[in-house]
Amino acid sequence: MNPVPADPFRYAAAGMIAMAVAMGIGRFVYTPILPGMMEELGLSASDAGLIASANYLGYLLGAIAAAGGWAQGRERAVMLVSLAASALLAGAMGLTEDFTAFVVIRFLAGIASAFVLVFVITIVFSHLAAAGRNSLQALHFGGVGLGIAVSSVMTGALVLSGAAWPAGWLWSGVLSIAGFLLVMVIIDRGPLVAAEAQREARLPKSAALAKIILAYGLFGLGYIVTATFIVAIVRHGEGGRLFESAVWVVTGLAGIPSVYLWNRVVPRFGLTGTFALGCIVEAVGVIASVGIGGYAGPLLAGVLLGGTFIAITAIGLQAGRLLAPQAPRRALALMTASFGTGQILGPIIAGYLADWSGSFVVPSMGAALVLLLCAAIGYDAGRKQRLA
Repeated sequence: MNPVPADPFRYAAAGMIAMAVAMGIGRFVYTPILPGMMEELGLSASDAGLIASANYLGYLLGAIAAAGGWAQGRERAVMLVSLAASALLAGAMGLTEDFTAFVVIRFLAGIASAFVLVFVITIVFSHLAAAGRNSLQALHFGGVGLGIAVSSVMTGALVLSGAAWPAGWLWSGVLSIAGFLLVMVIIDRGPLVAAEAQREARLPKSAALAKIILAYGLFGLGYIVTATFIVAIVRHGEGGRLFESAVWVVTGLAGIPSVYLWNRVVPRFGLTGTFALGCIVEAVGVIASVGIGGYAGPLLAGVLLGGTFIAITAIGLQAGRLLAPQAPRRALALMTASFGTGQILGPIIAGYLADWSGSFVVPSMGAALVLLLCAAIGYDAGRKQRLA
């Protein structure tokens, strides 16, 4: 259908913009807007956790649905419709104050973000592979950090203007529409058609694969606590509203080059060793978010969160695929299900623990312990088989 690959840098840049809209803004702008919602609407931490988990449930179901073959030949159309939906759903959050509506909107936004992720990767990566420029995948994934950084600047500007929390969602919708229009123009064709996929073998009976799947689920649970509540944690301090935006800005900026930088560590430590090291680094950041006062703790937490979670997500998937070379799609599906389950449970558990204890110290320390356990299991998965 499309035998000639498109300009690889152009498509990687478009993928970066799509990831910025669907993931950096569509999924994670909730984090800097959340404290204002909690204060002005009287939402509890457990309420906030349920809204977040609805988004992650939608993402999980969307990723599973996208794995079917129903969109073959229509990948570009489905991706663009989902990207537009992500923008409209972001704006819709600013038009209501109803808790049930928040849950439904964020659930639908999760489905939209998953569809964008799966189909934009399908399109962009096919052109990068055909052009021999797989190294540009790091640019594509940097979009998550870009979206976080851009949304942070936006929320900071709204603080200076004295705007209330709905403005954050409405402007997120405007920014997302702008990104959607850019992607629609730049990505002007679908994926290159590959040979018809053969039926995969069953997953191997592998203790190493079982361990990395378990570790990946624990990582989803551990990282999402800070990724959801870090700005709310800062709100409890004395840094001020602009400092909240600054913490989220450094989180995004650290995320932009993270995949590229961590991929340079893989040749030395292997995939599972790098995965474990990243989890340890992130655990340090989680502890810093509640254990170090003043400006230093939150800023360190933001840098270590942004600098790890995108890359660990990608590296964990690579490890799972290599441990099941004859059934990579089945491995990817199980990894996604495990990760998604962790993401759903994390905010719910953290929210209730925060309400019970009166702060985010207990859930954050629990998340750090989960990340350390994740590191140990992930490292053990590769002890007998080095993956690179």
